[in-house]
Amino acid sequence: MTAVDAPPSETDDAPDPAPVVAEETGGEPTFAQRLPRVVARWAAIIVSTIVIFSAFLLAKGADPGPVLEAMWKTAMGTPDSIGETLIRATPILLAALAAAVPARAGLFNLGGEGQLLMGAIGAILVADQLDGGAPGFLTLVLMAVGAAALGAAWAALPALLKVVTRTNEAISSLLLNYIAAIIVTWLCFEPWKDPASLGQAYSREMTGPERFPVIWGERVHPGIFVAIGAAVVLWAVLKYTTWGFKLRVIGGNPSAARRAGLAVGGLSVAAMCVGGAMAGLGGMIEIAGTEGRLRPGLLAGVGFIGFLASWLAKHDPLKCILSAFILGAIAVGGSGLKISAGLSGGAVNILMALVLFAVLGWGSKPAAKES
Repeated sequence: MTAVDAPPSETDDAPDPAPVVAEETGGEPTFAQRLPRVVARWAAIIVSTIVIFSAFLLAKGADPGPVLEAMWKTAMGTPDSIGETLIRATPILLAALAAAVPARAGLFNLGGEGQLLMGAIGAILVADQLDGGAPGFLTLVLMAVGAAALGAAWAALPALLKVVTRTNEAISSLLLNYIAAIIVTWLCFEPWKDPASLGQAYSREMTGPERFPVIWGERVHPGIFVAIGAAVVLWAVLKYTTWGFKLRVIGGNPSAARRAGLAVGGLSVAAMCVGGAMAGLGGMIEIAGTEGRLRPGLLAGVGFIGFLASWLAKHDPLKCILSAFILGAIAVGGSGLKISAGLSGGAVNILMALVLFAVLGWGSKPAAKES
């Protein structure tokens, strides 16, 4: 009996499906045995990525050496640069978690962008209701709850469409991103427009207990610790709880899960809602931390970078911390790319794509030989 066929009653200490296969085919190699191959694989990832991106820079008429050095200094060269990378990595990490949890159940959540925006809206709704009448910590907690709830509700829409009408959740969640952006634009131009805004409309500025305190430099706030804490908790839940095991069963073999009596539809909706809650929390952190107000174009592209970070980490919440930091550094390094090479900051998307291809190619484990 394989892991995906195991009945729910045997899930307390059940291992991941991959280790079971390894045991059946001769045992898992020790860390010492795997270390040289892992080092070689990651060296190939780094070298191949740098070489191909350097070739792209040469094709654009830029000298790769100074450009890469400028990108490094912009993202990691000073304490302030590292702080900017952490700020950029925070919503990316939570958007990655929004994709990672549904992926365990075999679902594609491409709606992280919209769920981030709905989380920002939820945070402002709660802040407006409190109107500064609660202590700072309680205000932030309630804003986080409201943001997570609205993000989860937004993610529940494609999940319910999937369960009830068999609509592809990847398409429906992707389209909901545009609806969320339209809602944000309407709010900023109509009911929530700050009277002080002139050319570009935006909402009022969050103040006092509605904002995270600055703990490093001029902009770094505790939101990064909230994101890391969420990743650790999700990792533990997915790895050690029956609920996490059930999601792996559904993702591995939905038919076997149904035969085992698992509520596939309910678990799928729950996975999407947890992912949406993570993205919603990211929207709240951006509003209460860095931005301080809602505006059109807020968090543009972050949801898709988060989806990329989840794939880089193979949907492991702990590994998402590292992948989000790497992609956050690349995004911040885009400013150095503009200054040193005169290229658009969007050129860093090519570097992100190269990292993804390299990890999925060189970083994949060799297929097990059939016995």
